[in-house]
Amino acid sequence: MERQLKNFFEFLENDKKLSDNTLQSYKRDLKQFRRYLEACELHYNKVKEEDIKDYIKELEEDGKKASSISRCIASIRSFYQFVLKNKKVKTDPTESIQSPKIEKRVPSVLTAKEVELLLDQPKDVDLKGIRDKAMLEFAYATGMRVTEIISLNLEDVNLEEGYVVCKHGNKQRNIPLGNMSLKALIEYVEEARDILIKTEGEKALFVNINGSRLTRQGFWKIIKFYKEQAHITKDITPHVLRHSFATHLLQNGADLKAIQTMLGHSDISSTQVYMQFQDEGLKNVYRKAHPRA
Repeated sequence: MERQLKNFFEFLENDKKLSDNTLQSYKRDLKQFRRYLEACELHYNKVKEEDIKDYIKELEEDGKKASSISRCIASIRSFYQFVLKNKKVKTDPTESIQSPKIEKRVPSVLTAKEVELLLDQPKDVDLKGIRDKAMLEFAYATGMRVTEIISLNLEDVNLEEGYVVCKHGNKQRNIPLGNMSLKALIEYVEEARDILIKTEGEKALFVNINGSRLTRQGFWKIIKFYKEQAHITKDITPHVLRHSFATHLLQNGADLKAIQTMLGHSDISSTQVYMQFQDEGLKNVYRKAHPRA
């Protein structure tokens, strides 16, 4: 199985061009599944549907969430489809396996006042403050995922035209920058970034105080710090800023398809979750204006 897993991971990385985060999820799920098979003395090409069901039961007994189990099943299914295509197994034992139903959670969203309060916290009086201001404004202005933001290079931002080129996996999208975000970003690039970086070859757009590319953990810590400074009781993560970006756009009349494009959702159903946050005024306009409302 070790060899087939190695081939599968190479396929995901080189052919499917999955992001590092997604690839790591596949690796975690399948290595855990391999350990289970070894403990049960099962060979991967002898696994039957009942064995998969037993594994799911074990995950449930371990207290795994439905979303985690669903992801595990998807990883195992992808692996078996790969080895089936390569004629290493005769059947796919996951073919009839149903994923557990996942309740769609309501995204946590900040009010416009809370966003304003949070973004007003970093003071551009020193290098860190200039960077933090630019970064928070940027996160809210673009709705980009934290991994996408920290992966950006300086060349991915067009300061003259006011947009950022976001690369996610093998896809690419252009996202406009608002005036506030653009102003803060220009100040950061022109007055802080060159001083923060230690080597001329550093490509990262956002760097830490040591001059290296900012990490996910670093980003989370910065948001947590300013959340506490603002005395906001809600839990705020980079993803909450993404949710708030989408919700506020929709509440102010933006087209759902345009929001889908900016968020990089492949399926419109992922974007439709924000419809529940439309205010009553917008709903009333819709009811009055739409011929089939």
